[in-house]
Amino acid sequence: MATMTELSPTAGKTKHSQDTRVDESLVPKKVLSFRSTRYGIAFIAHFCNFILMAQYAAINISMVAMVNGTNHQSQFNGSTESLPLDALGGSNDAPNSLPAEGSIFGGQHALWERWGPPRERSRLCTLALSGMMLGTFAIILLGGIISQTLGWPFVFYIFGGIGCVYCLLWFVLVYDDPVSHPWISVTEKEYIVSSLAQQVSPCKQPLPFKAMLGSLPLYAICLCSFSHQWLVTILIVYMPTYISSVFNVNIRDNGFLSAFPFIISWVTGILGGQLADFLLTKNFRLVTVRKIATFLGNFPSSVLLVALSYLTPDYITTMTLLIVSCGFTPFCQSGIYINALDIAPRHSSFLMGASREFGYTAAILAPTVSGFLLSQDPEFGWRNVFLLLFAINLSGLIFYLVFGDAVVQDWAKDRKLTRL
Repeated sequence: MATMTELSPTAGKTKHSQDTRVDESLVPKKVLSFRSTRYGIAFIAHFCNFILMAQYAAINISMVAMVNGTNHQSQFNGSTESLPLDALGGSNDAPNSLPAEGSIFGGQHALWERWGPPRERSRLCTLALSGMMLGTFAIILLGGIISQTLGWPFVFYIFGGIGCVYCLLWFVLVYDDPVSHPWISVTEKEYIVSSLAQQVSPCKQPLPFKAMLGSLPLYAICLCSFSHQWLVTILIVYMPTYISSVFNVNIRDNGFLSAFPFIISWVTGILGGQLADFLLTKNFRLVTVRKIATFLGNFPSSVLLVALSYLTPDYITTMTLLIVSCGFTPFCQSGIYINALDIAPRHSSFLMGASREFGYTAAILAPTVSGFLLSQDPEFGWRNVFLLLFAINLSGLIFYLVFGDAVVQDWAKDRKLTRL
């Protein structure tokens, strides 16, 4: 009788040790650099998310010109006042791209399974994900101008063409892991491989679907992703409309006004990852860091939007609250959006894709529900939209704060294999 046993990499360790640190002595100082290969891959992923979000948001931005073009209007009207609320949300067309987006995010997290040292995952992942906010900024700023000067199809031609060229860059420069990368330094390769030795196993194992269905930390990620995506969707889709409806501002001529909050979000997203990794160096538990980041990305933003609906419209106050609200949302990038790497590093690509797809259902429902509320109650419609957003956001956040975790789950550990 021959027995082959594959031990769990976390066997014999306490729960506390699983969700904390990497030995500082294992981190060569000269590989902690933005010139390293792993940071290069993060920048490439950053540009990928820039293109992804620009292409998605282009549908909402170009919807005005599409409707006007269908009505045979010769001039592009940048104001959203002439656009039906249900069309503004893109509820019939925009969601078609969401399944592809979920698969892209799952694929990116598969990279960080092999490329992201535990101590640097927050900054690497948020550096990549923050490209979404930069893409939103670019399309809001430039979408109306392109539609007016060249025609709305050129919004898709330009950003679609950039995406095609970018694919070539991805195919040439991105590799599955450090071992297969031809240009990575030996020092960096050894550092990444050694830091991931306890988390990444070469042994392929099937997804434990039954155990996953009973995992509260996994449900916490999915539900909080849904509630946060509801918040982000309202900000992206309806913030230009809110500014236009309250102050009668022509969004075409004031594109920077609507785009500016997202450049702030881009900055805070990158800084949020740095902050999360900094807290880990100060002996904060990983689960505490994830929950702090998730709280900051949800609660302040939704509270500020509710407060906005009760204030007397004032240009400076309104823009300040919108900018601050939008600026807080990217903190979730170093919270729920990379939490799957903590609880199930071997299955994180699947889990992140699945949680993103679950969250993106909010991108389908939020514009439809919000458009209905605005059309039914012109006087208090915005207040109802923001109160509903707050209720959904708070529910998902509380569930995550109670049941969220950052310890590798039992169903995600290596299993003992026995051959008789």
